Amino acid sequence: MGCGSCSSGGGCAPAGCKSNGSCGTGGCQTMEVHDWLSNLDMPSSYKPFKVVEVKFKGSRKEFFINQDDLYLEIGELVAVEGPTGGYDVGHVSLTGELVRIQMKRRKTQADQVVKKVYRKATEADVEKWKMAKDLEWETMHRARKLALDLRLSMKISDVDYQADKTKATFFYTADGRVDFRELIKKMAESFRIRIEMRQIGMRQEAGRLGGIGSCGRELCCSTWLTNFKTVSTAAARYQNLSLNTLKLAGQCGKLKCCLNYELDTYLDALKDIPDKVEPLQTEIGVARHQKTDIFKKIMWFSYPNDENWIPLKVSRVREIMDLNKKGQKPANLKEEAVQLAAPAVVEKTFDYENVVGQDSLTRLDEKNRNKKKKGKAPQAGRDQRGNRGQQQPGQKPQAIAKGQEQPAKGTQQPKAARPQARNQQKPKNEGAAPQPLKDATAAEGQPQKPSNNNRNRNNRRRGNNRKPNAGNDQPPQSV
Repeated sequence: MGCGSCSSGGGCAPAGCKSNGSCGTGGCQTMEVHDWLSNLDMPSSYKPFKVVEVKFKGSRKEFFINQDDLYLEIGELVAVEGPTGGYDVGHVSLTGELVRIQMKRRKTQADQVVKKVYRKATEADVEKWKMAKDLEWETMHRARKLALDLRLSMKISDVDYQADKTKATFFYTADGRVDFRELIKKMAESFRIRIEMRQIGMRQEAGRLGGIGSCGRELCCSTWLTNFKTVSTAAARYQNLSLNTLKLAGQCGKLKCCLNYELDTYLDALKDIPDKVEPLQTEIGVARHQKTDIFKKIMWFSYPNDENWIPLKVSRVREIMDLNKKGQKPANLKEEAVQLAAPAVVEKTFDYENVVGQDSLTRLDEKNRNKKKKGKAPQAGRDQRGNRGQQQPGQKPQAIAKGQEQPAKGTQQPKAARPQARNQQKPKNEGAAPQPLKDATAAEGQPQKPSNNNRNRNNRRRGNNRKPNAGNDQPPQSV
């Protein structure tokens, strides 16, 4: 389920819709709990649990008492009691028996819950709450400018307004303690509200702001991670990772939390591998340890001045170490090397019909290329109306008259011969009177006699297919 104000389609980061988890649609909320009991019918004598869980901006969740027994559903906006007076607006994140389980998980007693749920948020409450949220961005930048003017070594990362606009909480990060008393005075004069300063760590800042990690996914601290555990460089050493700060550090500048995810699996696999691997004494020299494949249980050794590494099983390495302690030496490790099988090449079999491979992708291009080649062939003769005659396959072009030799390539044809080459074959009876035009559907291969009209002849040479004037040409006569 995604935000209504962004096009992510589902599961966007808290900063994806610029509301930092306060949109209430479910896609932006972090550390959600799925209600598995929503489809179950409760018994008739069941009394709903009066405590509900309400979620606010970021990952802040608190428990409130529903004294008036309001019917609340997950995702509804409610007006609740503020931390120091007034009221605040948040989304209902859990109701019913799941709240009881969540309180037991957080070690919170029902007697410790004091704050109340006032009412369901009205339109006036929602409008005032949205106006307060719109002021956060401008307030944060103005507060940063005031901190820079006072030369305080701190970074204000986020601001959280209360719904009634009577209080604002400023979250900041700093290396040590900061004396911000003068800053609070100036901010109170500028914003006219009660101010609370809260220092958070680098990891909490990344969790509040959100972002994309080096793996291409949303940050774990801003989506599902509920608590932060210490991450040491020993976790990287156990997993045979290079101690590169740029690769091991996350968005917060600290070691990535995901280094602890697979640490238990590596520790279980390292139980069979000796902690301290001493150089192996052999008859031909001393072999030193180079690297270890933890899950395949294979260790590589090499002799001095030899670039080839010798793979040995962990069990055999332990035996050789025990022999060295007794003063015995094996002959040569190369004879005991493990034969590592090369990965078998598996042919890909397609369970579908390869329609694309049946025909060539360039089959259409070849047809167009053949048409272009045909166009470059000797030009066919033109009919009496100036149109080119279509050449049938297997028929020789009639552009050159019989008995005439084709001029060599590169030589220029005489001017007197040009009209004769462009027109059809010269008629045999040159002195005969000109014949009228024949129908265009005459049999192919028969020579057609040109018209005596000079204007039409010039038009045919230029490729002009305009009809001749009625006053200049004679009407066609039937043959």
